Amino acid sequence: MEKKKILINILKVIIILIVLAVAACAFVIAQDYIKDPNLGKLNFIINNNNVTSRLKKDIFINENGDVYVSKEDLKNYFDEYLYYDENSKEIVTTSNTKIAKIEIGKTTAKINGQEVNISSPIIEKEETIYIPITVLDKVYNLKIENKNDEIIVVTSLDREEKQCELTKNTSVKYKAKLLSKTVDKLKKQDKVFLISNGTNGWSKIRTENGKIGYVKTDKLVNEKITRQKQEENKQIEGKVSLVWDYYSEYVSAPDREGTKIEGINVVAPSFFSLKQSDTIEINNNAERGGEQYINWAKENGYKVWAMFSNNSYKATTSKILNSEKLRDELIEKIVQLAKEYELDGINIDFENMNMEDKNLFSRFIIELAPRLRDIDVVISVDVTAPDGSDTWSLCYNRNVLGNVADYLIFMAYDQHGTSSNKTGTVAGYNWVETNINKFLNQEEVEADKIVLGMPLYTRLWKTDTSKEDSITSSVVNMNKIEEQIPADAEKQWDDELKQYYIEYMRGNIKYQMWIEDAKSITEKLGLIKKYNLAGGAYWEKDRETEEIWTITKELLKD
Repeated sequence: MEKKKILINILKVIIILIVLAVAACAFVIAQDYIKDPNLGKLNFIINNNNVTSRLKKDIFINENGDVYVSKEDLKNYFDEYLYYDENSKEIVTTSNTKIAKIEIGKTTAKINGQEVNISSPIIEKEETIYIPITVLDKVYNLKIENKNDEIIVVTSLDREEKQCELTKNTSVKYKAKLLSKTVDKLKKQDKVFLISNGTNGWSKIRTENGKIGYVKTDKLVNEKITRQKQEENKQIEGKVSLVWDYYSEYVSAPDREGTKIEGINVVAPSFFSLKQSDTIEINNNAERGGEQYINWAKENGYKVWAMFSNNSYKATTSKILNSEKLRDELIEKIVQLAKEYELDGINIDFENMNMEDKNLFSRFIIELAPRLRDIDVVISVDVTAPDGSDTWSLCYNRNVLGNVADYLIFMAYDQHGTSSNKTGTVAGYNWVETNINKFLNQEEVEADKIVLGMPLYTRLWKTDTSKEDSITSSVVNMNKIEEQIPADAEKQWDDELKQYYIEYMRGNIKYQMWIEDAKSITEKLGLIKKYNLAGGAYWEKDRETEEIWTITKELLKD
């Protein structure tokens, strides 16, 4: 009798376990059969991802067949720097090589400065701005397909596309397992777009009518690439090695005919700068000897990235940045100058700006960059070290500039400059390295965008020890340093700064110099390799000793 009770209890436990197992299986299967949250909506597929449920606002199609997307969603999925000017009621959106400006309600747009007709206007309803993405397909380089007014499929034409063929009739599953709901049924020899494969014998695919799901990998054959990934063609293969070639607007461009600089592949002559004015007026230094200089550079295989400076005119710069009309005019003039002189690049050197204009300077570069790339011209932007003064350092958004420009040139010098109230090095190794890490971690700039700018000069400091606050300094070019060192001054190596230091007295005057030479520059060049930066830059030509180009030549070998 006792044994019978035990058997009955065991049987009950087994039955309960079976019921629980069946319930668990049913629950798991049911998860795949929960009502699709996108059912009944116009589905939005972007590069093989159904983003319908993540949209801020539903998309819709107007009577012209144009697909409308909210401003917020367009910004989220296509252009993080999309901008709406509330004064002009204008949307400004950019891609790698295009900029479009469209005013709400208008059926015209400006694309890269040219006015074009568009099929449908931007509209505003229920306090939301909707933009017809179908009129921006050329701007964003997209293929947009309407699948029976049920699914909109958007594909970036710069991405690789693969297609396969089915070996037999099959069901497309919601998840990579047999016990999953069917999202579509396909026939033998139907073609599908391959998204990924190898998940436990299943492949993720997109059908020709836009449905996304899974099929067994062994049912797919004839895989082929139907569109190649568009690789970015870099103008400079390997490391950038740039020398600024500065001259004022009062003299002709340097005559470098018959000379060669072995250690560089880019020259940045000071061709253009702003005049102090309420309008756009430009000093064009290229008019005097510029063509001869460009011919010399190209004969020697150097790229010409002409420098465009704001001459540190804070008020003029602010006026331009705060006016959309003046910004547009300046961009147009820069583009025309790049075309006229057949330049390879433009180096933007805007310094001494209002901190309040930081975002407007970013806007200027955001809108200039695609115009230059459209004509195969590289854009580089000079910036200072982070965490300094308002007008010297805090006037740059290095993260945005690093994303948008081709290169960000860190002017890693004047650690102690003209206005310094204490003596010190122009560019100590430890200071340079600390700021490289700030660019990478604090500012989140990609290493392959950062060009390290190095000084070909130093400062001779004088301190009158008999007086308070009597520190002065003067610039000494690298090739003149030895002339400034008296015979009784002994060089001492500073292993933290990675440079030689001298100090001597003449009466009450204490002289100090932290020396920039081939050894200190070699140490800084090592940081480019250590952090895999984009390259190096040198301020400025004719301040150097000849051995500098021997050591920079090593940079180009990597």
